[in-house]
Amino acid sequence: DKQLLEVFEVARREEALVMVHCEGYDAIRFLTSKLEREGHIAPYYHGTSRPQAVEREATHRAISHAEVIGVPIMIVHVSGREAMEQVRWAQQRGLPVHAETCPQYITLTADDMKGLNMDITGAKYVCSPPPRDVESQQAIWEGITSGVFQTFSSDHCPFRYDDPKGKLTPNARTSFRWVPNGIPGVETRLPILFSEGVSKGRITLQKFVELTATNHARIYGLYPRKGSIGVGFDADIVLWDPKLKKPIRQADLHHGADYTPWEGFEVTGWPVTTIARGEVVFSQGRIVGTKGAGQVLSRGKSSLI
Repeated sequence: DKQLLEVFEVARREEALVMVHCEGYDAIRFLTSKLEREGHIAPYYHGTSRPQAVEREATHRAISHAEVIGVPIMIVHVSGREAMEQVRWAQQRGLPVHAETCPQYITLTADDMKGLNMDITGAKYVCSPPPRDVESQQAIWEGITSGVFQTFSSDHCPFRYDDPKGKLTPNARTSFRWVPNGIPGVETRLPILFSEGVSKGRITLQKFVELTATNHARIYGLYPRKGSIGVGFDADIVLWDPKLKKPIRQADLHHGADYTPWEGFEVTGWPVTTIARGEVVFSQGRIVGTKGAGQVLSRGKSSLI
């Protein structure tokens, strides 16, 4: 807690925005050791070691510490109702607390970590906070549609699955504690939100753009260069086929991982062309951009400061 307060104090002085991943580490260590003693070592128990209460109390603690210092914060990777309601509580009190959620929290559940008969394949879904249940998914949609969440990100943290240095590291077979923690998701972030949100009538197309582009650019200091289509902005444009229905397949993706947690997940809506700074870089499933054409951008101050 003292370290967190010190970071917040420096952030206030330097006018920086702190993103906080909220889980209570001591509680996780306690529950992990307890589960191992009881013989519960399969990947599924990663979720059991990190219940919503652990996320809820850490979220409240981060909010309280930020209030003490007087600094805005962004709570990231919110997974369910209990943490979401803590953020909403803070926002209703007028505190500068903002939040982000991810595709895994509207599509995956803890049951995915069971794999086949509690085997190691469940490691493909191990991330933190862990996926919860259907009620939690509904709570996240409540937060998305009511404005509790300002951004929808991927928390892309890829590990290969069939690799001794990846999800199948030898130690991972001895306990969920050692399963590399994270899943790939950056390439499937937009299709999943579009399909589950816009195609199913939960959010408007404008809300989709706000959650996936405009708010990120504003909050993370890239506006007005990024985040909109207009004079003076970079010509970053995605052409979208809103009616294209297809399953997500690892064979069609371009990320460095050797699997996707959404293998076979049906989506409606898919990007067909991507333009970056006026150059077509992706078209009809193929990368066509010039290698090395990317730029490192210096970001300005967050709009939340």
